[in-house]
Amino acid sequence: MSGVFYDQFERHAGGVGLKGQSTHYCPGCGHGVVHRDIAEIIESLGAQDRTIFISPVGCSVFAYYYFDVGNSQAAHGRAPVVGLGHKLANPDSLVISYQGDGDLASIGLAETISVAQMGLPLTVIFINNAIYGMTGGQLAPTSLVGQRTATSPEGRTRSMGQPLKMAELIAQLDGPIYVERVALYDAKNRVKARKAIKKALTLQQERRGYSFIEVLSECPTHLKLSPVDAEKWVKENMEPIFPLGVKKDVVTEPWFTGPCPSFEPEAVLGLSGAEPARANRERAAWPAHLAKRDLSFKFAGSGGDGAQTAALLLVRAAIELGYDATHIPAYGPESRGGTSYADVHIAADEVLNPAAAQPDVLVAFNAPSLAKFASQVIEGGTIIYDSTLIPKPPQNLPPGRTVLAVPFTQIASDLGKPMVKNVVALGTLQAFTRILPGEALMDTLAHVLKDKASVLPLNRAAFAAGQASVEPVLT
Repeated sequence: MSGVFYDQFERHAGGVGLKGQSTHYCPGCGHGVVHRDIAEIIESLGAQDRTIFISPVGCSVFAYYYFDVGNSQAAHGRAPVVGLGHKLANPDSLVISYQGDGDLASIGLAETISVAQMGLPLTVIFINNAIYGMTGGQLAPTSLVGQRTATSPEGRTRSMGQPLKMAELIAQLDGPIYVERVALYDAKNRVKARKAIKKALTLQQERRGYSFIEVLSECPTHLKLSPVDAEKWVKENMEPIFPLGVKKDVVTEPWFTGPCPSFEPEAVLGLSGAEPARANRERAAWPAHLAKRDLSFKFAGSGGDGAQTAALLLVRAAIELGYDATHIPAYGPESRGGTSYADVHIAADEVLNPAAAQPDVLVAFNAPSLAKFASQVIEGGTIIYDSTLIPKPPQNLPPGRTVLAVPFTQIASDLGKPMVKNVVALGTLQAFTRILPGEALMDTLAHVLKDKASVLPLNRAAFAAGQASVEPVLT
């Protein structure tokens, strides 16, 4: 067995005995053959320590138990863009995006096309067995006309569309330099498949460009055939629809040299919008009154309410104090009305999950946001909402939460500018939670507005008014 495979496969029987040397693939499945070839080719190229294998949802989902290389598990259909991220972060790496037909040609079609057209040196291995294998044998984009599946029990009809010919589709793009379709149904074609995969990986190693290898593979389980009959079925039924051979082979000179990213903390910090020179080398002491070492916030409102801006200001101020902080924006389809939101985490040490599915604090700028997210706030958490726009809160606000009704919009209007209501809300949040010093937030705001000095006094006043709105509660 190739040294690129682990000596024992821990997923099976704890790596003990015969099962510890066996994969989870069904007898006669083509995945095992392709895995073997990939492992031996990586070894021959001396690239084991530089290889990153991307396996998404599908029959190959557990490939990371087998390949002793860098491994990433991608969401369904997202392997190409995960691979792209690895390649850009580590230009010298050998990235293999290994995908099935349901993954690559259905849910991941947009990612597949976009990354192929970019043309960066990546290798995509596409296993086409004409079926959704792992999830129960449903109709796949590559299923043949007349083929019976779990979701086409009478056979694929014309109204269900024609099989998608991915190799031909990819070959039409300008980005790829090498596209070939191969098969596994006999020894001669298995040799051709191995050569095609090696060429694709070699082209990537030489920094020449993007390669796409489509492999016609047997699925005896869902075809309900023996391995030998499944090979015959691929030859007689699939190959006429998916002709084998090279679809594109363009000679190019090595060109990809990066760009090599910087992993220096100062440079990475700058990506957040916080300037490295403004960030403390050591973390500020975590506020002693906060029992939790990681607090989550959700800012929600309609487009134009400033929820995203308030969230970003909070995150930037936290980063500049040396905390770990994250921001995930989510935009609804409405430009006005409805709700969009931002999830924020601020941690004393490290944010482990940037999502705020159960926030400690909700700041709601409109009624739809309050109605949608109030029930998600954890027990003992805080709900702050704009009572100007929500004069009567919903009757079903969850018990066991502190609820603050503050007229953000009215306060901002009294100051002469309704649009600063998000800064009012930020002042309210700071005064109630005291997660960050008020001066830190104002220092960040002043820096953001350094080119708009004329509006800084108004924003300072809005922040102070928001802080003052909490005083009756705190006293």
